[in-house]
Amino acid sequence: MILAHTNISAQTKDMMIRLSEIEIDSSYLQEYNNILQEESRTSVQLEPGVIAIYPMYQKENPTQIRILEIYANRKAYESHLKTPHFQKYKTSTLKMVKSLKLVDMDNIDSQTMVEIFRKIK
Repeated sequence: MILAHTNISAQTKDMMIRLSEIEIDSSYLQEYNNILQEESRTSVQLEPGVIAIYPMYQKENPTQIRILEIYANRKAYESHLKTPHFQKYKTSTLKMVKSLKLVDMDNIDSQTMVEIFRKIK
């Protein structure tokens, strides 16, 4: 069992995990959500280093968007920033975003993280 845990730790130690905290101008909310949904789907489908881009909103305040981003490593993240679909998202939503905060995170239990993704399949 120790060997399995070591392998999982090796897989996740280089991961880049981030929460994006975004406030959207309410007059652009539906348009922003459509653009974000297209960008997140395309990123996960086309980029092997993008493990997850999972957008969410606060139920009581839908203009408060949170995105869980998980990349295989920093290089995958930097590559993602250069893709045409991310550039389209970034440039087309600039006027819609009232605030943006990027919060880098680290996992506490890498073994459970791997199990979560295994369960989804």
